[in-house]
Amino acid sequence: MKKHTYQAKTYEEAKNMAMADLMEQEENLYIKEILNSNKLFNKKSVIEVIKKSDVIEYIKELVKDITTLMGLNINMEVKKREESLNITIYADNNAVLIGKNARTLNALNTIIRQSVYKEIGENFKFVLDVSEYKQKREWNLEKMAKQIAREVAKTKVEAKLDPMNSYERRIIHNTLTNNKKVYTESSGEEPNRYVVIKPKEEIFNN
Repeated sequence: MKKHTYQAKTYEEAKNMAMADLMEQEENLYIKEILNSNKLFNKKSVIEVIKKSDVIEYIKELVKDITTLMGLNINMEVKKREESLNITIYADNNAVLIGKNARTLNALNTIIRQSVYKEIGENFKFVLDVSEYKQKREWNLEKMAKQIAREVAKTKVEAKLDPMNSYERRIIHNTLTNNKKVYTESSGEEPNRYVVIKPKEEIFNN
């Protein structure tokens, strides 16, 4: 990842120098002060600057390198959001890239997130998906949660769902958080932690 270094008497001067040289606004840059000297006759601020556009290119190249090593041919669709970046991968074998219970996709997310953090020293918000798997999975989980909630409210019998990762459990919890007839709890130990949907009447009966 390309890093730019600037030096001036103060941080503000060094930052303004970087913005002018790179022709970018501050919100489009990652700026880290790596040296600050306040000595009377030697005031100095040294900053390291990375363009956010270069971070995006770094992620794309990293995805290409990893998937190439996996023997996959891919295309990528990148969409910028206000608070994050959405990257959707389309592979010649999506199932391999997603993996059982999305384990391969989750591992890929973790590897890239840690690699970017190591480079820029902070979290970079992005969502990595394969052929809109996460979007479809989220929609299916929301639909399932509502259906089971209706059944639990009707029968007054709690429902134990299959084990899910933290991301999927959070979708269930968020979907039913304002439901007036049921509530949710997570139970069990990782990696077999699961969600239980319970009728609210139980709260008053116990």
